Parts: sequence; structure tokens; C-alpha cells
Amino acid sequence: MRPGAQGRRLPLPLRRPAGKRPAWRAGALFLAWGLAAALLVLAGHLKHPLLFWLRAWETPLLLSAGLGGAAAGFLRGGRAPRLLALAFLAVAGLTLFRELEFAATRAEILAAGPAPRAVGGHFMVGFRDFAEVESLAEKGLIGGLYVTRHNLRRTPPAQLSAEIASLQERRREAGLPPLVVAADQEGGEVSHLSPWLTPRPALASLAVARRGLTPEDQARAYGRAQGRELARLGINLNFGPVVDLKPERGFAADRRTLIARRAIAADPDLVARIAGNYAAGLAEAGVGATYKHFPGLHRLQADTHFGPARLDLPPRALEEDWRPYAAAPPGAAVMVGHVTLAAVDEAHAASHSRAAIAGLLRGRLGHGGLVITDDLNMGAVYGRGIGRVAGEALAAGADLVLVSYDPDQIYRAILGAARALEAGTIAPDALAASRERLGDFFERRAAAGGAASGGAGIW
Repeated sequence: MRPGAQGRRLPLPLRRPAGKRPAWRAGALFLAWGLAAALLVLAGHLKHPLLFWLRAWETPLLLSAGLGGAAAGFLRGGRAPRLLALAFLAVAGLTLFRELEFAATRAEILAAGPAPRAVGGHFMVGFRDFAEVESLAEKGLIGGLYVTRHNLRRTPPAQLSAEIASLQERRREAGLPPLVVAADQEGGEVSHLSPWLTPRPALASLAVARRGLTPEDQARAYGRAQGRELARLGINLNFGPVVDLKPERGFAADRRTLIARRAIAADPDLVARIAGNYAAGLAEAGVGATYKHFPGLHRLQADTHFGPARLDLPPRALEEDWRPYAAAPPGAAVMVGHVTLAAVDEAHAASHSRAAIAGLLRGRLGHGGLVITDDLNMGAVYGRGIGRVAGEALAAGADLVLVSYDPDQIYRAILGAARALEAGTIAPDALAASRERLGDFFERRAAAGGAASGGAGIW
């Protein structure tokens, strides 16, 4: 206190103790460090499938944020801001490193060396623009295309059909096998080519007789009509029918699988009959069917789109679930899901498990047709390394590895499989047997007078 003009003692000005910061500055510094940490995580996972929606802006945003944060910290001065600046600088550096790493991977694959070409014919990829996959297809670096609604939003059906037919012709001229061109047109919930193709109800709607037609008659007619539309577009394989048995209800966290609404019925014999006749109808139009999702999703309490899922039952307890697969016609494909059968292979999901594919599906159930993995972008397997899983899937006996949601991952996937081949993890005999199955698939399509060589129809 100091004496005032009237003898009063006035308060001295308050002084902040040395080394203390206002609370708002401490809070701002904490938030800045949190932002830097979050950006470092994003940079480390550059081009992750979950960030696909941001792909065009992902690298520019991370570089701008990293360099901007670093500049602000250095200009501010002081020990803490400079340390923070180094963290933001690390964001920019890691982003650049990951971008260059991806560019190098892409360049290595497009160079079309012997190993990438050897495994590449066993990959099916989605695409945004047709130009993205032309080079891969013409160099023999992929064996299939996946067509979905965003392709038809960009390109009218007649044009897309012509582009597929042209690419199939260029493959033929180059001495390459035709492309397997697939779509996911189940009907009902999953109709990824509608409204451009006729929207149809789920196959579950055929489980009862109507207008004097049995479920089997309805299913065959349904498949025939749907197959003709698919073939006109150049599609020669449909990702249907779903032969998971219908559960009584879904599980609380089920946002994407929705098997309770997609499955045909709870009776495996009825499912087998409807699925078989549906497949026969598709085949009449030159389109193959895909039974999915082995070993089954209907017992799960987890969604493989977002994380791992496992079945803890022994194979003998699942025989009823697998009856539709055992009854599948010879030309049908089977899609293998990312479900771990703990009693068979604790370390791998079925999609990249030799015990599940070669042992159960091909051995125990006698499936001799194509085996296709579910999308390797899915959360159940992507975190294990998409290249590693792709190599393991081919080594396990899969014929086609699907990379659909995020097409950019195809380069990492092919590179991982190519290195597995070079290391001897994938047996050349396994790839030779797979090529024979792919050849049989196209022979069946050609015998049906279908779209094995493209099948561009008149719209």
C-alpha cells in the first residue's frame, strides 16, 4: 500500500508471479498441441479409406496446416511456441513423406514388372473415372472392375457400356483374358445400380408363392430379368444372392451389414432353392451369381465394415448355415467375408485364411468356382495392412481380391501381393489353379451367350 493524496493508502497494482500464464493462454496452448497431435495421426494415415471423402483436399490441407502452424510458432517466439512449431513442421514433413511414398508405390505398380503382373490379374477394383483403370487393365495389372452408382452418376449407361466393351476388346487384342465386371445389385436395400437399372425388391420377397408361381419360379424369372439389364451394361458377375440365414433381429450397432433385412429366409433349404434358381436365371443372361458372405454374418454382433468380428462356434455347429453354399451351382462364385472362425484359424479372418478357403470352402463344402474376398478397405482387415492381407488372401486360395470403396488402395494391395509372390509366400501353382477357374468362369458365360467379352447392349 502507498499513501494517497488524502492520507489514504491505495492498493498496489497486482503483479503476475514470474513464469505464470493467463489461463486462456494455457488453454490455447493445450488446444494447439492437441491439434498438432491429431494432424500427426492424420498425416501418418494419409490416404486412409475412412478419409476417402476428403481425398482431393487431404494433402493440401495437411501441408497448409503444418506449415502455417510452424510459421505462427516461430514468429511468436519463446520456447513453448517454438517446440509447438516443430510439431507442426513434423506434420508437413510426414504428409510429404507419405505422399511421396504413395507416388513411388503407384509408379512401381504401373511399371508393370513380372510380379505385379502375375498377381494383378487376381484383383478387382472400383473406380471413379474410367481413365483411372484403363492403364491398369491394359497392362494386365487387374483382372476385374467393380461398377457402382457413382460411375453412373458420372457416365450415362450407354456410354459406360461402350467403354467397358472397348476395354474388353483392347484386352483381347493384347492377349489378356476378359475382365470380370461386377456389380452389387442384390435388390431391396442393396441396389447400387438403381435407378438406372430397374429397382427390384429383395429376394426375401420371393419366399412365398404368388399368382400361382412358386418361390423357385419367381426367383428364376427375377434373375433372368435382372441379368439381362446387367449384361447390357457389360456386367458379367453380380454380387448376389445373400445366403446368410435371416436372424430374428439385427444387433444394436449394425449400421451397414443389415443382414436381417437383406437375407432371404431363416430356412437353409428354402434359401438354397431360391438362390439356386436366381443364379440359374442370371446364368441364362450370361451373368454369374455370387453367394455371400461365407462363413456367414447372421450370427455376428459386430459390423465388419468398421472392425473385426469372430465366430466362436466349431464347424459342425455351422453346417446348417453352410447348406446353401454346398448346394450352389457349379458356375457360382462365393464371396468370403472378414469373419474370424476362431475354431479354424484364430489368427486370420476367413477372407485371408487358407484353413477357411482351401480347407472348409473348397475342401469340406466342395466349392470349385471362383472365390472373391469382401472389400479389403473394410475396417475388419485394413488395419492389418492391405498389402499383407491381399497376399495372404491369394496364398489362401482366393481368385479375386476386391478393392472397391477406395480405389487408390489398389496400388498398396498389388505391391504387397507382388512381394509375397517374390518371397515365395504365394505358390505359383495356386495362381495357375486360380487362372483355370477364371477361364472356366468365362467359358460358362460364353456358353450362355452372355457378356463374357463385354456385352455392350443397345440402350
